[in-house]
Amino acid sequence: MKRNIGKSDRIIRVLIGLIVIAVGAYFKSWWGAIGLLPVFTAALGWCPPYTLFGISTCKVKD
Repeated sequence: MKRNIGKSDRIIRVLIGLIVIAVGAYFKSWWGAIGLLPVFTAALGWCPPYTLFGISTCKVKD
């Protein structure tokens, strides 16, 4: 797996994921589990849809 998520993208994913998890916990809803997906992809640094569409937010080192 080649990384395709850059630093700022990872930070945004973690923040959004944590917010979704917190809202799900607040409302006692299983929908908060969806927040694990962006946190997981940020931890890996790899996003499957980015691969399918040829997108990468990683900076290329020359």
